[in-house]
Amino acid sequence: MSIRIVPESERSPGVDHIAALRLPQAPLPYAPRAERLRQLTEGHTMADYLLWAADLVTAQQTVAEAMPLPEAEAHQLAHALQQHAHAPLHTGRWQRSAHWLQLLDGLLAQWDQAPSMRSAPVQKTLAALRHADSAQRNRWADALLAELCGDALEDSAELPDAGVAQFLHSALSLYWRQLASQLPGSGLAELGAHRQDCPVCGQAPAGSLVLVGAQAGVRYLQCSLCESQWHVVRTTCTSCNATGQLDYWCLEDEKAPIKAESCGDCHSYLKAFYQQADHQLELVADDLASLALDAEMEAKELARSGINPLMLPPLV
Repeated sequence: MSIRIVPESERSPGVDHIAALRLPQAPLPYAPRAERLRQLTEGHTMADYLLWAADLVTAQQTVAEAMPLPEAEAHQLAHALQQHAHAPLHTGRWQRSAHWLQLLDGLLAQWDQAPSMRSAPVQKTLAALRHADSAQRNRWADALLAELCGDALEDSAELPDAGVAQFLHSALSLYWRQLASQLPGSGLAELGAHRQDCPVCGQAPAGSLVLVGAQAGVRYLQCSLCESQWHVVRTTCTSCNATGQLDYWCLEDEKAPIKAESCGDCHSYLKAFYQQADHQLELVADDLASLALDAEMEAKELARSGINPLMLPPLV
């Protein structure tokens, strides 16, 4: 299955309609995410890192409120949708404006004031970003997005080091989330290619969210970059679409709110977050706080198919 994005006028929901795509809404999620990260620090072995991540996310909230997407760029989104119904904001095609660089500068100013950002290694990384010109920042961004998307890197590509990559991704994610939140369309499910990548920007999911309430049990994957969510039926591998060899793993009992869904066909896994088991779940924050489950899955020689935007995988 694939998801095509069509203008809102073509949407035809029914009584039991399950939206193929849920674009990120204007009220930004960063403040609740930061709050959840701080809640999760109590008694946690990664408390320092969770607090650092909370400061990073708090900066995203502040900058998002102060620097919305310019109207001129928002007006380009309808044209992008007309040109590409599949992944209209694909990171390999979309021409970034200077707005993302302004977001990065705003974030750098906020991070400089955060208590957890005062260590020597972090200050060195922030200084490298401040001193890099726009061309260098864009080269780093091009290589980082291509690497995370699984695209072949050009010979001239310049991958940033891990610290620079993490801060760059925070600015890029904020930028793409602003774009996605104003995309004038909705998703239409079609037969075709599988759905392992975001139908809006083409990046990998962070994990899957199993809903509660009127749509209890419905599963959406959440993009690690633009934070759009797209529907994928349960009991289907989110990486290869196989259905025959799926297993579910958790560190607690079978009612645990976080489980890893593994596939014996492609030997990958992705974590699922069950809102019914814990209404306070925040996918990115709780994913970061549950890396012990990832360690168990890696011990089984299974590869994670998702990316946590607050802890990027090692770059080649």
